[in-house]
Order: sequence, then C-alpha cells, then structure tokens
Amino acid sequence: MTLQEFFDFLNSNTLAVFTFVICVPLTALLANYLSGKSAASAPWKYLYSGLIYLAAIPGIFVVTLLAYLFLFERINVMELDIFIHILPIFTMIATLMIIRKKVNLDLIPGFGKLSGLLSMILVVLLILWVLDRTRLWVVTFLPFQFALVIFAVLLIVFMWGWRRVSGD
Repeated sequence: MTLQEFFDFLNSNTLAVFTFVICVPLTALLANYLSGKSAASAPWKYLYSGLIYLAAIPGIFVVTLLAYLFLFERINVMELDIFIHILPIFTMIATLMIIRKKVNLDLIPGFGKLSGLLSMILVVLLILWVLDRTRLWVVTFLPFQFALVIFAVLLIVFMWGWRRVSGD
C-alpha cells in the first residue's frame, strides 16, 4: 500500500476519520472532568499519555507531510484535504491544550520524546530545504556518502548545541 492509496482509503472513510479526530479531544475533556484533583496520578497520567500519542502521532505526521509538500513539492494550499491535512493538526493542538489545563505535560510519560521527535524532524527538513535551495549537490559534485557524513555531523553538532542552549 502506498501513501496515496492510504490517503484514498481515508478519503473513502471520512466518517471514521471524523470520529477519530473528534473522539480524542472529547475523551481528554471527559478525563479532565472525571480525574478530579488526581489527574497527575498513576491511572490518569497513562490515559493522558495514550491520548497525547493518539493525537500527536497523526498530527506530527501531517505537519511533516505538509512541510515537505510546501517546501519541496510546492503544493497549492487550496488543494489540501480538510479531513487528512487539517483536522489532525487541530486535534493535536486541541488535545494538548485540554490536557495541559489539567496536568503539567512534563508529568506525562513520553511527552518529552514527542517534542524531541518533532524538533528533530523539523531540523532535518530545514537542513534538506537549505540544501535544496543552495543547489550544493550541483556545485560540489560531492559523493553521496560524504554528503551523508557531513549531514550527520551537522545534525550531531546541532543536537549538542541545542542541549547546551536548553540546559538538558
């Protein structure tokens, strides 16, 4: 199955997609209501963690896909599908905002890994976009293996610098 076939499948099942993007934030609202003052305790924080992953994985995927489409494919904004390209982002934002009102997100297991993943994806896309715009491959005739090594070194240096700046 290709990515286009998967998107066609989602387009043919819009009720399921709509149900998913509505149920995740509504479940977060219900959990906020039912958890009371013990929202950061053991059973609730794992429910919140699951809800964050259910909202963030499709949301991060769509953000990454849109960044790729806008930067490299130059897709028209008017051609975006609302159910596939827009609603998962709103679901992610809404779910995170709802959960954040009740619980400090630092207390949720695995939330730091998601923000780190998003940062890494955005850095990689930014570096690839800069390489695409500067036409470095045409100018240097650099073998691909050396380009990968340079890319990996730049990524490691950026990660080291980011940790130094953020104090992690």
